[in-house]
Amino acid sequence: MSSNKAPNIITRRSFLSRSALGLGAAACSSTIRDLRLVNSAMAAQTPTGYKALVCLFMAGGNDSNNWIVPTNTTPFNEYTAIRGNLALPGSSLLPLRTGPSGSDPVYTDTDGYSYGFHPACTKMQTLFGEGKVAPVFNVGTLLRPITRAQYLTNATGTRPPQLFSHSDQVTQWQTSIPDQPPATGWGGRIADLYNATANPAGNISMSVSLSGANTLEIGNLVSQYHVSTTGAVVLSGNLLTSNGPRIRAMKDILALSHSNLQRQAYASVVDNAIFTGDLLNTSILATAEAAQGGSWVWGTPFPTSSLGTQMKMIARLIQASGPSAFNMKRQVFFCSVGGFDTHTAQVTLTPTPNTTTGTHTNLLSDVSECMFAFQRAMEQISMSNNVTTFTASDFARTFPTNSQGSDHGWGGHHLVMGGAVDGGKTFGKMPTFAINGPDDTGTGRWIPTLAVDQHSATLAKWYGLDPNEIESVFPNIGRFPTSDLGFMKPA
Repeated sequence: MSSNKAPNIITRRSFLSRSALGLGAAACSSTIRDLRLVNSAMAAQTPTGYKALVCLFMAGGNDSNNWIVPTNTTPFNEYTAIRGNLALPGSSLLPLRTGPSGSDPVYTDTDGYSYGFHPACTKMQTLFGEGKVAPVFNVGTLLRPITRAQYLTNATGTRPPQLFSHSDQVTQWQTSIPDQPPATGWGGRIADLYNATANPAGNISMSVSLSGANTLEIGNLVSQYHVSTTGAVVLSGNLLTSNGPRIRAMKDILALSHSNLQRQAYASVVDNAIFTGDLLNTSILATAEAAQGGSWVWGTPFPTSSLGTQMKMIARLIQASGPSAFNMKRQVFFCSVGGFDTHTAQVTLTPTPNTTTGTHTNLLSDVSECMFAFQRAMEQISMSNNVTTFTASDFARTFPTNSQGSDHGWGGHHLVMGGAVDGGKTFGKMPTFAINGPDDTGTGRWIPTLAVDQHSATLAKWYGLDPNEIESVFPNIGRFPTSDLGFMKPA
């Protein structure tokens, strides 16, 4: 008997329809995104050469209003009047110049504005003059471009959810999808997309964290690999050296055939972890300081701070990325430094002219010194054009003082560093320094004029993603006028 009933085949349309009914619109959006990633991964080209992205996350919300300050008379006077006791003396600011010498002309942007770095950032001033650092102004989490009027009326679909919340804004920065479930980070989605073609014979994960678990590197296919500042975390203790009897016995047990699939899977995971840890620690021996018995000495010493030791290990891992060790062509690294939630003790002006102390000064000094040492290390191993470092943070902070510090803000300024950066110039627009002005929520929190999506997509384009792949990784990018902010040199 014949039948007119259609065969039971699930087409993409019927699959998405069922997903929408069973899981809701948000879950359906995640399904669409994942299908795009699958399609993009299948069509991905094999990358040539090595490239790495390094995220330096400033946890707590960096007050970038004091990181980079306009030095023209009118905006600087507005800055001083509104910032109150947080304002830095104009004579203490480090002018951005068109070259590395103190005699080079002062840089001015297309609007005729000049700028100065915080006095603790002398090394950033040097790198800007060398054309290796670019500040990007007023970046933040956005659903789509938003005006002050839309913010104040809270029009549907204009404000990102849970603004000014540490945990939510960290997640939104690192996923770049404020209006969808935070299943994966944008770095993890890039790894899912590229790992199979870029690192088919790679010996470690494409996603490496020096600061524990993070959202940026969460992927569906590629797991982030956590490395300590001294190397891979491995078994230790009496008789647990690489040739000790206990570790040999453990490896023998793991090599046994197990009829129970769960035991077999567990044995495989543990054995792989031991192998990877041993390989990593062996491969970075040649990148150790001479005092530690190695043959490699970094020309510019890294600070001994937590961030300094993290970035030093990233430099060592990049040095070992070649075919003789990790055999990687693409990597994503994550490091972080905390303490930027500066509600109190943010700035202390000292009797010594043109100097400041306080929590924020110490933090920015550390970031400046660590980024400088890392950039010099990349130059030393001929990787400057292959490695791009970028800063990120929960959010910026309020422009007015709360009497001792500043409170949670929104849009803020960030730095991008590397030989491939179109440095020595600024990108984006500095907010208008006016409470209840065109860029203000009403409390001195800047409404971003550039989205995290755009900032991250610009990095992704340099990394090698084509427009279709960028749309797959950043599904909201089509809502914004451009996916390339221009701060990376053309490939």
